[in-house]
Amino acid sequence: MDNVTLETLFIDGRSQNGWRPNAVGDAEIRKAYDMAKWGPTSMNTQPMRLLLLRSAEAKERLKPALAPTNVEKVMTAPVIAVIAYDIEFHRQLPKVFPHNPNAQAFFTSNEAMIKPTAFRNGSLQAAYFMLALRAVGLDVGPMSGFDPAKVDAEFFADKPWQTNLICGIGHGDPAKVFNRSPRLNFEDVALTL
Repeated sequence: MDNVTLETLFIDGRSQNGWRPNAVGDAEIRKAYDMAKWGPTSMNTQPMRLLLLRSAEAKERLKPALAPTNVEKVMTAPVIAVIAYDIEFHRQLPKVFPHNPNAQAFFTSNEAMIKPTAFRNGSLQAAYFMLALRAVGLDVGPMSGFDPAKVDAEFFADKPWQTNLICGIGHGDPAKVFNRSPRLNFEDVALTL
């Protein structure tokens, strides 16, 4: 991978706090998903689910669940992805993990494994998706300043989905990006035994 690509994905990519009015096409988001879906998840569970909000009306429905500091960046983003995880992901295992015909039963009879597996692997997929969005030339603004129970009640009352995070998608406004905060060094986070 060349340095320009690495910089786009990791070094220059920033969490966006404001957006330019450039449109975001469905084809761009689909292309990003079609790349991200290949990222590994345990037992190929693939629990991430996406709700894409484009209209002002849909964003208004989300607004009561937002922390005040996130309202403007949500309302002005071309697209808001409510990134959720499906707690019934195991129903798809016969399709996505066909070499183990007993995989679905492992979860059906083991409720304590469902939510941690869905959350962990859905979070992995969310990260893959955000990197893929950057790879297709879009910017992202992930946020966790919201009330997930309100989001679930508003959008997922009839689905087995639970909200993980919200992510603005579009073309970021460089004037609204915060100064880069320090990162921990390898020695600060890693132990070798």
